[in-house]
Amino acid sequence: MSGRDGGKKKPLKAPKKGDKDLDEDDLAHKAKLKEQQKALQDAKAKAAQKGPLVSGGIKKSGKK
Repeated sequence: MSGRDGGKKKPLKAPKKGDKDLDEDDLAHKAKLKEQQKALQDAKAKAAQKGPLVSGGIKKSGKK
């Protein structure tokens, strides 16, 4: 137990993953996910331009 052994041990490097053979279904699924992500980003950009949806603050009832 020397003083140099203290501290966090470095984890062993994981082996690199090999390229998977993608078939047509996988490629179509990836393309669909990419389209959905693009549509989501466009919607976020569009919503950010308009500002907040509610600007009234706290609603008060008509009763006094």
